[in-house]
Amino acid sequence: MPTGTRKRRLMSEINVVPYIDVMLVLLIIFMITAPLLAEGIRVELPKAAAQPLDPQLLKDQKPIVLSIDSAGRFFVNYGADQDAPVELVEVTARAAAVLRRAPDTTVLVRGDRRVDYGRVIDAMTALQSAGARKVGFVTEPPPPNTGRR
Repeated sequence: MPTGTRKRRLMSEINVVPYIDVMLVLLIIFMITAPLLAEGIRVELPKAAAQPLDPQLLKDQKPIVLSIDSAGRFFVNYGADQDAPVELVEVTARAAAVLRRAPDTTVLVRGDRRVDYGRVIDAMTALQSAGARKVGFVTEPPPPNTGRR
């Protein structure tokens, strides 16, 4: 072998620094967007000392949840775009489709405490015409009584 030529060895190590950079960027993106995805429809629920739902009712099948925001817009958790407001006719159609397949599906209304009572009645009428036999209202528990007046 001539002295001026050396045999090149292949490098068998992988440089992982660029991969770590990409993973850190993805982690930051997911940390920022995850709370936004979990938020859903912003509804300030009324406070009431009601009994909680039986978890067995919610375990068997996904309930129909009709949300009414403070502007009086309707949102249904079934359908193509669950974060887009829908008209009352669409609420009836989506609920009827679910209730035809499973008539015992739990139906819940999440109404903002500031919404007009007439909008809640409109929602109840639409759910009743869709075939809902029982409709529950979602509330928040009241703050604990501290004993002071």
